[in-house]
Amino acid sequence: MANPNRAYSENVAGDFFVDQTCIDCDLCRQIAPSVFRDAGDYSVVYQQPADGQQIQRAEMALIACPTGSIGSRSKHNLNQATAAFPELVQDNVYFCGYASPNSYGAASYFIRRPQGNVLIDSPRFARQLVQRFEEMGGIATMFMTHKDDVADHDKFHTHFGCRRILHKADARNIAAEEVLDGEDPVQLDEELLAIPVPGHTRGHVVLVYRDKFLFSGDHLAWSDNRDGLTAFRSVAWYSWREQTQSMKKLLGRRFEWVLPGHGRRAHLPANDMQENLVHCIEWMEKVA
Repeated sequence: MANPNRAYSENVAGDFFVDQTCIDCDLCRQIAPSVFRDAGDYSVVYQQPADGQQIQRAEMALIACPTGSIGSRSKHNLNQATAAFPELVQDNVYFCGYASPNSYGAASYFIRRPQGNVLIDSPRFARQLVQRFEEMGGIATMFMTHKDDVADHDKFHTHFGCRRILHKADARNIAAEEVLDGEDPVQLDEELLAIPVPGHTRGHVVLVYRDKFLFSGDHLAWSDNRDGLTAFRSVAWYSWREQTQSMKKLLGRRFEWVLPGHGRRAHLPANDMQENLVHCIEWMEKVA
């Protein structure tokens, strides 16, 4: 629970605040950009919410925060904000919220479909979120893009009996019912294509759904600073060179959404997305 006595001095005066446990995961700034902003290595409240919608977005950020670093000085009924997760992105794809500190606040996603729901990476195993998953038909498959963002995968597996998928190169000490191997794309079913993309980690894999949604883990994201797609050189734990090369595997793949674990989402027409990806690769090769 956030402590007002440890609130950052940069917070504007008022109800909501961020305290010094913030790990700068950026989720609050994505969920409620009218309330939270970047203050360097952490987030702060730069404007108190002015209406009911802004208050609910701030409450959703509070719920999603992996470290409980967001607080309010007055008591709030969080029922509506809680019920807002998982939050619809588009079609049948949802953002889970409830980020886990064990995944450094990574975003996770949920696909609702008749042939079996899919959870991409792991949120916190929070009672309210688990209940919503149950109401939406449970979880049949859990796709883990890489070893950093597996969080509470074991709890979700125990509760829902879901099949976990992970690449062999990242599977040490992490249980999975289906282990991918090699660097060739794997068609998991008629809608889901797994593409190994080593770089951030050796066993990193992205997931393409219906040639529209790319669940990119920590491989690819949108950068407001670059005004385009980007990768994170400072956290290429395995190999920046390999990440640059594996990025080229996405050339020619159709997708309109990039839904990352860390970083901002991107939504562009498929042709524009490919053009943006070319520019990203050119930039990566320059900074190698």
